[in-house]
Amino acid sequence: AKYAFLVGDMPFLSYEITTAKAIRNAGRFLKEAGLDAVKLEGGQEVAETIRAIVNAKIPVMGHIGLTPQAVSQLGGFWVQGKTAVSAQKLLDDALALQDAGCFAIVLEAMPAPVASAISQRLRIPTIGIGAGAGCDGQVLVYHDLLGLFDKFQPRFVKQYANLSQTIVEALTAYREDVPPRRFPAAEHTYSMAAAEEAAFRERLEIED
Repeated sequence: AKYAFLVGDMPFLSYEITTAKAIRNAGRFLKEAGLDAVKLEGGQEVAETIRAIVNAKIPVMGHIGLTPQAVSQLGGFWVQGKTAVSAQKLLDDALALQDAGCFAIVLEAMPAPVASAISQRLRIPTIGIGAGAGCDGQVLVYHDLLGLFDKFQPRFVKQYANLSQTIVEALTAYREDVPPRRFPAAEHTYSMAAAEEAAFRERLEIED
């Protein structure tokens, strides 16, 4: 897209070791991947790292709630902020990331009232995924949106198509067409002038 704004997720352990390495890795990621910004997962514990990266003139998007890189530490893919105490921590995390210089924050897998309260108290936009309609924007993984994976569907996903079945049917049809040589058919192949083909066959006969 002409006006796409590309944000890249900083890989695991690319920003947790030292601040200097975080800045270096973020800058390299930005340049080599052609990004407009980077995204870091975590709350108050990564705020100072984010501040340093932003001070290095690298735009940063935050990400709190269910953070996939720390899913084992969180005990699995579970909704975050379901108690008053944990919800308050998410708000504190969001405010810390805003103060550190984030231009936006992803709110993932948290109760809608919590995400709405956070969104209302921030000056920067929030992007929700499994966080209700009160966020400033929404994101869905396109594999989920298009139905490319049919084994598991998170509660927050609305499947706008079921391409998984279509893809399986297409691949099955392809597999069935190749052995009996139904594919490729004449309309899928290149031809040559009859005279040139005849001349070529004569050459083959001479060589044989």
